[in-house]
Amino acid sequence: MRDVMYLEQIQQAEALLKQPRIDVLRQLAEPHSCTEVAGRLDLTPQRVYYHVKRLVDAGLVSQVSERRVRGISEGVYQATARSYWLSPRLVGRIGGLRRARDELSLGYLLDLTEEIQADVAALDRTRPELPSIGVSGEIHVRPEDRQAFLDDLKHTLQDLFTRYGGAEGDAFKLAVACYPKEHHDDRADDTAPACEGSADDGPPSAD
Repeated sequence: MRDVMYLEQIQQAEALLKQPRIDVLRQLAEPHSCTEVAGRLDLTPQRVYYHVKRLVDAGLVSQVSERRVRGISEGVYQATARSYWLSPRLVGRIGGLRRARDELSLGYLLDLTEEIQADVAALDRTRPELPSIGVSGEIHVRPEDRQAFLDDLKHTLQDLFTRYGGAEGDAFKLAVACYPKEHHDDRADDTAPACEGSADDGPPSAD
């Protein structure tokens, strides 16, 4: 499984950006059969297979193995990537694309949060040192400045990964999350939602 798959074909985006398929794809972050996915999503195996077949045809899912269950051959499938990036050229060419893309991004963010929790919970608390850092803050970005903000964030992360991305040294895991913050103050400007970011290291092994 690759880390990122860049989608440039409209057929791939159309196959992916439907809510039931997004749900199926999330389940296929790990290898599962259609029957297993159906049980998790409260769908029929036939319905899940229909969505999996479309994802396979688009190159977003692949069959990784096959097994026999009660004399019947059953395919085991897995997503081809951990996350998917849509080409900006696709924006506006598919109805509901922006909404579906946001849903996919938020789903990945939830999965990332669960992964961080699992990693931290698995740390050996008896070790003499467990260096880590957690940072959280709130910023406000005007709609016309959002792309510049995302570019700044991307360049900052690329600089960190370039400077500290060698094979030597102790391994740290870095995760960054940015998402809109709901306003509960009626006086707040809904056209410029706040964006809250967080970064956590783990599993740490040295300063």
